[in-house]
Amino acid sequence: MNKDILNDLITYLESLHHIKADDIPDLDLYMDQVTGFMDDHLAKVKRHPEDKALTKTMINNYAKNRLLPAPVKKRYSREHILILLFIYYYKGVLNLTDIQTILEPINQKYFSNDKDLSLEDIYETVFSLEDKRMSHLIDDVTDKFETASLMFPEDNDTSESLSPEDRDELRMFAFLGELGFDVYLKRQLMERIIDQIRASQKDKEMKESVQKRAVKKK
Repeated sequence: MNKDILNDLITYLESLHHIKADDIPDLDLYMDQVTGFMDDHLAKVKRHPEDKALTKTMINNYAKNRLLPAPVKKRYSREHILILLFIYYYKGVLNLTDIQTILEPINQKYFSNDKDLSLEDIYETVFSLEDKRMSHLIDDVTDKFETASLMFPEDNDTSESLSPEDRDELRMFAFLGELGFDVYLKRQLMERIIDQIRASQKDKEMKESVQKRAVKKK
């Protein structure tokens, strides 16, 4: 495979950075301003320039499904933007029900509260290891690319008859398979953790219900 492909992927990865909390306006924003902010600051991660990072319909749907607290007088605060960013990063791998399970306790405990630990603190902490994670990711992608480049060798009985074009095509297929399988496994782990969180929440609700019934009987 052409090494330029790997170099292009690494250059692209190195250009990606999360939106800093300091980049979010201090003023509350109306819906059009929110979607415009997201489009501007997530431009590099959109697959096509004309794609929308978030639409009005999406945001209204998030609020309806309790992923996002309702706006105040049709305006969205910095905390709303932070939650929307979490949703944006999660929605590529998880369904809305799973995201709601993850964000519900965060919204309940840290959205518009007077605790020492703010939602902004949580956001920055989660993304504080970005540089380290990116370095590991680049190493991993490089390793997968080089491994795939050695597959279907010319001296192998089953692949020696392949044309250079077919060999490259199969190696790229193998590279994509390695990347995809990694994503698949991580999604499985995320869903397993979410199921455990959901089971724990249900168990807690049942215990609280039993305690309330016991108090009423006294």
